Amino acid sequence: MAKPERVGGARSMRALERILASKGIPLAPDGDHPREENPGDPDWHRRARAEYALNRWQTATPPRFRTAEATLPEVTAWADRALADTASAGALLLTGLTGTGKTHQAYGALRRIAAGGPDRFEVITVNSADMYGSLRPSQVMGAAERELRRLSEVRFLLLDDLGTAKTSEWTEEVTYRLINYRYNHCLPTIITSNLPARNAEGPDLTDFVGARVASRLAEMLTALVPMIGGDRRRGGRAA
Repeated sequence: MAKPERVGGARSMRALERILASKGIPLAPDGDHPREENPGDPDWHRRARAEYALNRWQTATPPRFRTAEATLPEVTAWADRALADTASAGALLLTGLTGTGKTHQAYGALRRIAAGGPDRFEVITVNSADMYGSLRPSQVMGAAERELRRLSEVRFLLLDDLGTAKTSEWTEEVTYRLINYRYNHCLPTIITSNLPARNAEGPDLTDFVGARVASRLAEMLTALVPMIGGDRRRGGRAA
């Protein structure tokens, strides 16, 4: 004897849909069908990874930048490379005067990566002055070394406003250790700076980080984006 079909089962629902469709009566208005969640579907896994990554991105992002979107072609291209292959992404350097949108584009790049559903999304975003403050020797033995290791090893790092802190042998050494580790381990890094990468007529980023770091940055860089225009915080308009 055939086993009676369970009322409300998938086969019954499909049969009902066919009957109603033959009479021109949709079972529900278009767009009202809930999306079937199938954990065996690769796209389902990508969406789940994207949701997780975007939550991590939001946690790491200050409220002011939680609407940030990458809009410059060079920035979106770098983010897409980082999503496709972190080992070949290298570093993105955004330079320009205060208020030209460097930090906005940087957070937007990280958001674009997160929305793509990467296999792993570990991110730290830090202002360089705060970073140096957290790495100064303290009464807690080993705390500074642990923090430097955390910054060095994280999958994605945004180092904001590099070059604003007062330069010294100590800041140069810390910066060298951080950049050297990320250089050796091919980890995607975003850097913003008010200083130009090169400037024959005044101070540039090389003067702050020193020749050893500048050499590694030059090889790490896969995208250098000079930002121009007025200070948006004061109502200036970017060119």
